Amino acid sequence: MLIKNKNLFIRGIVLSISFFGVLLMIFSPIWGGKNGLEFADDMFNKLSKGSSYFIPKISKSVEGFKGKAFKATIKLDKPEDVEKTAMLFKTAGADVDVNGNELNIKGDMGQVLQTILRDSDEMFHNNGKAVSERYGYDEKKALKNWWTALGKIEKEMKKEKMLAESKVLSDVIKKAIEPAYNFYQIDAERVIDRAGMMSGLLVFYVLYTMWWGFSIFYLFEGVGLNMKKSKVKKEV
Repeated sequence: MLIKNKNLFIRGIVLSISFFGVLLMIFSPIWGGKNGLEFADDMFNKLSKGSSYFIPKISKSVEGFKGKAFKATIKLDKPEDVEKTAMLFKTAGADVDVNGNELNIKGDMGQVLQTILRDSDEMFHNNGKAVSERYGYDEKKALKNWWTALGKIEKEMKKEKMLAESKVLSDVIKKAIEPAYNFYQIDAERVIDRAGMMSGLLVFYVLYTMWWGFSIFYLFEGVGLNMKKSKVKKEV
């Protein structure tokens, strides 16, 4: 290979070697026992959880449904989930009749939703033991059963044009159950407390991208390959 500009070529080699050296560090488990990607992912999960706590706000909306009677019939796909789901509603004070894979549920809508918010709040704060002891089985499974049942009830209420009821159920699902389930056993952190690290990661990402770009640029320049803007003649 013919090198046209030795200084530029050496500069490109140094940048390339240092780039891959940093890449090796990123993929090494030196960041608290994790590699760089796992460390960054863990941090952003913690920050996401810290900005996803909507349960107190949803609780105020649910209060408006206290004393409001509701009834629903839902069919579950898995037979093993029927009794476990029935237990959830019974613990929340609802009457439940089991017919095969179907649950016929009657109860106080506000009371049921407050029970779900209590379970979600405990899971969000990583106190899953309280949930598992309450129902006698795995806490994440319990929350998933709430999610499945409430989703089916919400669809039925939408069909019946019960817009206010379906709206509050949707909020409980999306802003209480799902964050509690997805962020379970992750410690929450505020963005403001990690502003410096977030800014540092963003700056590093930009510089690291440019780092590789300049490596290639100097290598090509060193061997005499460069880009020039060519003028295109217009034919009349």
